[in-house]
Amino acid sequence: MQVYINDPKVVSSLNREARAGRIALSQAAGQAIVRGLIKSPKADPEDRLLNLERSLRDHMRSTGRDMQIVQELLIEVAKAFFLRLPDIVADEDPTVQAAVDRRIERLLDATAARIVSGRRDDRHAAVAGEPPSFAAAN
Repeated sequence: MQVYINDPKVVSSLNREARAGRIALSQAAGQAIVRGLIKSPKADPEDRLLNLERSLRDHMRSTGRDMQIVQELLIEVAKAFFLRLPDIVADEDPTVQAAVDRRIERLLDATAARIVSGRRDDRHAAVAGEPPSFAAAN
């Protein structure tokens, strides 16, 4: 392979490097190119992108699995919460069951809307610097 270099500064630097390393000018040029390619993220875009894609796919798979678990747990907790307050015979009523399902849907919709809009609901913030476990219960 032949490489033509027109910049006198680059030629001078390569000549200095060849003399310092006591190697041929072509070897000095080859080493300089290798060093430049190793330091350049653009030099090997396929491997970098492929590794990034694999990492992202693995992360998405594990995050999706984790979020599915969290969602299932949240729905079960919400059902238990809405069914047990208060614990009466009417809890078995289909109308009450439908109301519970509707409340869960509204809870999920409101949560999704907050996530999409990027805001938090601070109405239930912790009381005067106390840890969240001691926040107001209403």
